[in-house]
Amino acid sequence: MIKKSRSARRVLISGASIAGPALAYWLDRYGFEVTVVEKAAAVRGGGYAIDIRGTAREVVDRMGLLPRLTEAHVDSQRITFIDAVGETVGSVRPEQFTGGEAGLDLEVRRGDLADALHTPVRERVEFLFNDSIATLDDAGDAVHIVFDSGIRRTFDLVIGADGLHSNTRRLVFGPEEPFHHYLGHVFAGFTLPNEFGFAHEAVMWNEPGRGAVLYAHEPSDRVHGFLTFASDIPPFDAFRDPRAQRDLVAAHFPEQAWHVPRLVEGMREADDLFCDIVSQIHMPRWSHGRVVLAGDAAHATSFLSGQGSSVSLVGAYVLAGELATHADHAEAFAAYEHRIRPFAELNQALATTGGAVVTPRTREELDARNALVRDPEAAAKELAAASAHEGRAAHSALTLPDYR
Repeated sequence: MIKKSRSARRVLISGASIAGPALAYWLDRYGFEVTVVEKAAAVRGGGYAIDIRGTAREVVDRMGLLPRLTEAHVDSQRITFIDAVGETVGSVRPEQFTGGEAGLDLEVRRGDLADALHTPVRERVEFLFNDSIATLDDAGDAVHIVFDSGIRRTFDLVIGADGLHSNTRRLVFGPEEPFHHYLGHVFAGFTLPNEFGFAHEAVMWNEPGRGAVLYAHEPSDRVHGFLTFASDIPPFDAFRDPRAQRDLVAAHFPEQAWHVPRLVEGMREADDLFCDIVSQIHMPRWSHGRVVLAGDAAHATSFLSGQGSSVSLVGAYVLAGELATHADHAEAFAAYEHRIRPFAELNQALATTGGAVVTPRTREELDARNALVRDPEAAAKELAAASAHEGRAAHSALTLPDYR
């Protein structure tokens, strides 16, 4: 039963990617006054496809978004693996390695999901684009905010849903480093002309510790490129200089095999390059005073898990519901973390096997991965099924409460 009297009604959400708009939807539905601040100029469109699985599918169903997202489903048909000299090793259905279920999971462009979440609330919720939190003062009975734009506002609660490198987390909990769990990989994502004729598929070239990927959602003149490599030490210095990023990535892919040279060229020319390290966030607590973290800001799972957006959607639903059913925000924060932390940790654990599929670090790991691909009808099929079972268990590990 939703409590009608709440002492904390004015809520600021930092971040308008996935968790932020999902939180805005549910909090608005429960009668909160919601403001969302986002440093970008608008809700970001485009982007690679992401999966919505298990419990997260039930969340979007409860939001009434299932028909729209089903229509936006891109339906990848296969992942093809290429060896060092450019020869095909074999192909598999994506769910064999992701742990998903064909016909049940949704795969949509990140921009399509963000737009679907934003549309129901864009006229009901205040959005402040091109802005960010500059200072945050939790006075105990309210949170006083100064934005980069100079605007000063006061809120009852602040929710940091601003991603892996959360500004809100930095302001309240301190530097990222103590919470940052590096997973040993660096990646660069970008788009380039689809000169390859790919559609509804991913094609992946590997050498030990390195992977080059072309991923096409559908027949289109653009294709997504990914270059990823293992690195024991995160190359933080390179991230301070866009040119140094491109040089660093290119230096790890000198091969003339397959489409690797074209991917390197495309990476150097791209105006949408996103380069980062593969990491997770592990925190002892997700809240402090009147501030709480959600989505990747609290528990980034990394793309190796394939579950970042799904866990964010589930967490947003639960956080809003607990705030709606508790008069005291501290009790709501504790209940939210009690429900979501085990679910988040199970899905974070999926990343420990994801790297062996995307970027096997050793020749032995690469040979084992390729064995699965070459013989899906025998022993490899059994191993893939075991991996899929583990994934499905994590994807659906939380039963959604009913907060109505």
